[in-house]
Amino acid sequence: MDNISNIIAEYNSLNLHSIIDYDKFNEYAIVHHSTVIEGATLTENETRLLLDEGLTPKGKPLEHSLMMKDHYNALQFIIFEAKKNRPLTIQFIQQVNAAVMKNTGAVYNTSLGQVDASKGEFRKGNVSAGGSYFINYDKVIPYTTKLVNALNEKLAGTLNEQEKIELSFSAHFNLVSIHPFYDGNGRTSRLLMNYLQAIFNLPLGIVYKEDKNEYFTALQEARKQETIQPFYTFMYAQYRKYLVNEINIYREHFQKESDGKKGKGFSLFF
Repeated sequence: MDNISNIIAEYNSLNLHSIIDYDKFNEYAIVHHSTVIEGATLTENETRLLLDEGLTPKGKPLEHSLMMKDHYNALQFIIFEAKKNRPLTIQFIQQVNAAVMKNTGAVYNTSLGQVDASKGEFRKGNVSAGGSYFINYDKVIPYTTKLVNALNEKLAGTLNEQEKIELSFSAHFNLVSIHPFYDGNGRTSRLLMNYLQAIFNLPLGIVYKEDKNEYFTALQEARKQETIQPFYTFMYAQYRKYLVNEINIYREHFQKESDGKKGKGFSLFF
């Protein structure tokens, strides 16, 4: 955990959420990085123009813009539900996935019937991704139920800050490791992490697109070693990277202001 509590305290002391549009553009950053990890090709500026002004970038697959829009709507959904302190259920996780896959989800025909990925329906077949094979489809419901029950048990107790952070990370890891859906598992799992962070009034974490390889390696190593520690190590580093970057950009900007220097422009968000 290092000094993460001190970094969070410093971040909170800046009251960044009082800055006009800070939260909005921070949410755009979450959407951009999470969706690019899954193959979207929009740039940071294209993401902002799409979500802010509805401008679809030229020369990019329409599916990638739809992925961005759906992820943004799913993020708005989990933030809204967190404000109500909505209990975690299987149905809630399916709703998140349905929002993520609303406009890009395919219909899968299996021997057990159709699965519409745009409706958050659990898979009815076995899957693999990146060289990893996930649990058999008939274990998806019991494993997801076990995860939801474990999370609710933790939420009902008293947790310190480290336990809250690690609960959000472990929820992310466990859901993506169950891989209950045919598509959108990574985005849904990262949104579940953000949901818990929002419940705890913690800054919403980002997995950075440029660290995609390290992200997948951390997931694989945690499964291989049968311990979540490699994933915790990676996610703490990502969380620290985000918070320190926001703090440094803020301080650099306002230091220039106090020195009477005109900056070249800055962004708190990417």
